[in-house]
Amino acid sequence: MKQFLYKLTLIPELLEESNWTDKENNIVSEHFHALQHLLKNDTLIMAGRTLNNDPSSFGIVVIQVPSEDEAEALMNSDPAVREGIMTAELFPYSVALYNDTFSTR
Repeated sequence: MKQFLYKLTLIPELLEESNWTDKENNIVSEHFHALQHLLKNDTLIMAGRTLNNDPSSFGIVVIQVPSEDEAEALMNSDPAVREGIMTAELFPYSVALYNDTFSTR
């Protein structure tokens, strides 16, 4: 198994909260449920986002899958990416240290 990180960036027009509609909120909800599914299937290592709301903000998803092709397919099937409210970039990754004290599982 190989580890990958994909970096998510909200499209610029959605940095302004007033531009959000029910559609975008529903997509983010689907995105979160998809990540929960990956967690239950032991594919997701961790996911999170920065808490600033400016162009430098981003989220990360760290996964473990058999191949880069599978990682790319998984990233592209993320509802937020698929529906175009976030862009994503994939990187090979390796968790070097992990402190399970902070696990939220």
